[in-house]
Amino acid sequence: MHTVGIGKQNYESLIMSDCFYVDKTYFIKQWWESQDDVTLITRPRRFGKTLNMSMLNCFFSNKYMNRADLFEKFEIWTDEKYRKLQGTYPVINLSFADVKDDNFKNAKNSIISVISDVYRTHSYLIETDEITDAEKGVFKALDAYSNNTNINKEISEDVICRAIKNLSFLLERYYGKKVLIFLDEYDTPLQEAYLGGYWDEMVGFMRVFFNATFKTNPYLDRAIMTGITRISKESMFSDLNNLRIVSTTSNMYETCFGFTEDEVFKALDEVGISDRKEDVKQWYDGFSFGKSKDIYNPWSITNFIDERKLKTYWVDTSSNELAGKLIQSASPEVKKSMEKLLNGESITVDIDEQIVFNQLDYDENAIWSLFLASGYLKVENAYDCEISGKYELSLTNLEVRIMFQKLISGWFKTIRNTSDEFVIALIKGDIKAMNYFMNKIALATFSYFDVGNKPSEYIEPERFYHGFVLGIMVGERENYIIKSNRESGFGRYDIMMVPKDIKNKKLPAIVIEFKVYDSEDEKQLKDTVKAAHRQIEEKRYDDEIIQLGIEKDRIKHYGFAFEGKKVLIG
Repeated sequence: MHTVGIGKQNYESLIMSDCFYVDKTYFIKQWWESQDDVTLITRPRRFGKTLNMSMLNCFFSNKYMNRADLFEKFEIWTDEKYRKLQGTYPVINLSFADVKDDNFKNAKNSIISVISDVYRTHSYLIETDEITDAEKGVFKALDAYSNNTNINKEISEDVICRAIKNLSFLLERYYGKKVLIFLDEYDTPLQEAYLGGYWDEMVGFMRVFFNATFKTNPYLDRAIMTGITRISKESMFSDLNNLRIVSTTSNMYETCFGFTEDEVFKALDEVGISDRKEDVKQWYDGFSFGKSKDIYNPWSITNFIDERKLKTYWVDTSSNELAGKLIQSASPEVKKSMEKLLNGESITVDIDEQIVFNQLDYDENAIWSLFLASGYLKVENAYDCEISGKYELSLTNLEVRIMFQKLISGWFKTIRNTSDEFVIALIKGDIKAMNYFMNKIALATFSYFDVGNKPSEYIEPERFYHGFVLGIMVGERENYIIKSNRESGFGRYDIMMVPKDIKNKKLPAIVIEFKVYDSEDEKQLKDTVKAAHRQIEEKRYDDEIIQLGIEKDRIKHYGFAFEGKKVLIG
């Protein structure tokens, strides 16, 4: 078995070190024969995008001329046409992976540094007679700017936006052949711009840069961009009518990124752990690209093969800060959908794969679009997608489920002991203790969950309630099946907690109804609690539990009444 090189993203280094590698060289042929001018491929993080771009660079770039040793063991080398094609093109190879700044000025400087580095790799052009003094001046200006530590340094924006186009011209003139451009992680600066609050400035800059590089560049043969998200064409690519977009729901390049089940099981056989296949499938399978359903995330697989332990390798490579922020501040409807997903159910939503980050604050479905692109959700079914873009989605696998459970547990970290005491009181039926602990929880967490754009006295309990439900679900999953806002009898209950072990008499079934105090209908909070109880009885919420074989006297009813940040339980 080859050595497992964790984190190796340089194709040449990986092959020369004889490290574990799943042959993806057929991607070269598929892309070349598509003959698309500019291709944008989106895949979740750690799915081999950077390694595949490095592979393309090693295959096409004339810097790697006569490097049969990098490809002769793999599928691409069986085709004589491609053996002749290897190492024959001038290539411009860029990555925006490190453009992670909290303000626009620094982000633009980081992009300029990337462009300057690319110019430096082609600095041999300065020594030729075919380059003018003015063209040499661009090399020098970029180099001087990158090495200048003055925070007030300046360089013409036109020079930056046209830099790759101008370099394409110089390379085509020198080699007599149009260039290939490979841009990895094109959307990293845009995600950071959203988080840093400078989205509009970055989009304006990138639109001009992309237009010059990919649209009005007559020296370009073909180009590929990769990223996690498909940024809206209107906001970013409005001028690029020559762009082929390949998202996670597209059928092109389905198996070129990530590992298929056959590839994973073959690797497990090779290292002598065939008996771990079912565990590995439960933890790391579930990604779907186009019509291919059983795609595994390669980062977790390579780490598992190396360590032989089931761990959350993939989700731990990122802070998942954006995912947590979006759920925490989301509407009750989004939190309810999250409850369903954590219960192992699916949700059906309209998906627009063109993500506009500044819509995430007010377009609920944009959250699910981002989660799908990020790999947190998988497609179970698609309905009339050419017309409506309606998808049935579920959590991708156990690793992702654990990630969300950790995120939600983190919200309750500061009140964990209080929350645990509340649940103990809830199960015991100690109303006095429940009221004491719940009011402590409410004071500590209302402001945390009520972070929407339009907080109000009515919205506050709703936001809190669904954050609270998620917290209980995560904390009590071992003993209870938690159901929320379902049909039962003649109405809808708010929370139902059903013991997983129905025969365990120590665990009661619990029905909770939440109501917000209404001064027009109720004189005091006690009246609101009574109204909640009346609803439980009149709507016969117990029917579902009794049908499971749980006796009526084992079912506890609780009414929760909210008035601002005060809670009364009865």
